[in-house]
Amino acid sequence: MSDVHSTAYNFRFKDALLGAQMLFVAFGALVLVPILTGIDSNVALFTAGIGTLIFQLITKGKVPVFLASSFAFLPPLFAAQQGEFTYPEIMCGLVAAGGLYIVISILIRFFGSGFLHRLLPPVVTGPVIMLIGLILAPVAVNMAMGHNGAVWLEPKVPSMIVAGVALLTTIMVSLLGKGWFKLIPILCGVGAGYACSLIMDSTGITASMYQAFVDSAVEGKVAGMGLAPWMDGTLISFGALKDAPVFAMPNFSFPTWSWEAILFVVPIAIAPAIEHFGDILAIGSISGKDYVEDPGIQNTMLGDGIATSVASMLGGPPNTTYSEVSGAVALTRAFNPAIMTWAAITAILLAFVGKLGGLLGTIPMPVMGGIMLLLFGAITVIGLSTLVRSQLDLMQPRNMIIIAIIMVFGLGGMVLNVGVTDLKGIGLGAIAGVILNLVLPGKAEADQKIA
Repeated sequence: MSDVHSTAYNFRFKDALLGAQMLFVAFGALVLVPILTGIDSNVALFTAGIGTLIFQLITKGKVPVFLASSFAFLPPLFAAQQGEFTYPEIMCGLVAAGGLYIVISILIRFFGSGFLHRLLPPVVTGPVIMLIGLILAPVAVNMAMGHNGAVWLEPKVPSMIVAGVALLTTIMVSLLGKGWFKLIPILCGVGAGYACSLIMDSTGITASMYQAFVDSAVEGKVAGMGLAPWMDGTLISFGALKDAPVFAMPNFSFPTWSWEAILFVVPIAIAPAIEHFGDILAIGSISGKDYVEDPGIQNTMLGDGIATSVASMLGGPPNTTYSEVSGAVALTRAFNPAIMTWAAITAILLAFVGKLGGLLGTIPMPVMGGIMLLLFGAITVIGLSTLVRSQLDLMQPRNMIIIAIIMVFGLGGMVLNVGVTDLKGIGLGAIAGVILNLVLPGKAEADQKIA
């Protein structure tokens, strides 16, 4: 077996290009989270690289995975963007979410990995994952239409055109792409939407549609929403790219203490904690190694948790293992974990390229919205798949009660005051599900699988 295909850690300079390719596969999803939430994309690159190196250090370089921006934590990041919390407060909550991973890793050391499935079975995690996608769905629709729910940021018709191009491209590449292309549908979708925006701007199509949109306003409003003062006849502005320095220090920021943010964010970490287990099983099946035993799920969970906390301490999005990169590992049969070290180093070096962040800042919001229409829906389907694959009888009263309460509490606007803050949304739904699973009788009967 060649060194590249060996599962043993072997750091070599000639693998640098392969490591850069692995980063390229992750790049679209990695930068999407910061672009959507207003976080510095260069910070996200840096924390992805540092997080991967931390994970490798804790797992002794045995697992060929790359860690980067997690979509599971978009709801709290959007909450900060919308003013419910400040970004430093949400970062405090995200640091605590990494702490939950660390606590789970300690419990696994004492009680074994089976306790995790007893505490967080599919009947709890499936609906929680579905909640994440469903709660985010209106955000995707608003972005694709060119507004944020309160103000029009781009004219409606050109927004929907470029969002449709981005969405359709992502779908077609996912279904028909071959080789490396099949691994980068998000990047292809963003590229197609961006190209469409450039064409519409340069041919004057955007400008004419913008004028028609402005002319349709009644008392300065369209469909009850005002027009952003910076809206003009273009979808792309290169001002940020021109002003950005070639090289610059990432715009790190640091958390401030907030009990409210901790209670808001930590319950959301329940779903990605369970997904981590599945990701480790997946990469193990690809490489033919049992990573649950060596280096142990307790160590991979610990690595993920510390990486998430460190990323959030620096103002970056939380980390998670990337299935896109695992797909690239399967395609190339490059099992050498040192290749991920090169991917991490490349991400850290790119974090200091100021022009890269400036370029990413020129991507029109509707392009991102088009991608999100698919991705947020896909998150919901992942949760549904979790329930289906569990083979549980969802009509069994105990299971039905748990799922029903999680979904209605999460989506219906239920609010519970716990003294220091109000629990609501995903957090309240997740906590309610965990408690109901622990206290409701009839667990043995409810856990029986259907044929």
